Amino acid sequence: MNKKYMVGFFALILIFGVLLTAGYQISYDRVTQRQAASGQELTDARSITAEGEAVGENTGEAEEGYYLCEMQGFVVVYLGDRKTIYEMTEIPLTDLPEEIQQEIAAGKYIPTQEELYGFLENYSS
Repeated sequence: MNKKYMVGFFALILIFGVLLTAGYQISYDRVTQRQAASGQELTDARSITAEGEAVGENTGEAEEGYYLCEMQGFVVVYLGDRKTIYEMTEIPLTDLPEEIQQEIAAGKYIPTQEELYGFLENYSS
């Protein structure tokens, strides 16, 4: 009689594990579909080093200037090609003055690295 209960218990555990795994897979698929549909997927082959320099297939190119844009409510710095993320900041767009918010929404251009870091230092604290 005890063997019947043990077999039933292990079968129940196995079924629970299969259902849990299937539920996780379904929810993961939904999240990836939502991200792909909203265009938040980043598909750049280059990576960003700790110093913030883009490295990868086009390292011979000298990217001129930087663009400040908005991503998910925060300020993001792109290289001159406007495709490669240079730095993701923790500066909320709503904390900036209205004029700066409008410039960033349009893609604010900053020509040099010194000016970029000056801007980020002014608005990060």
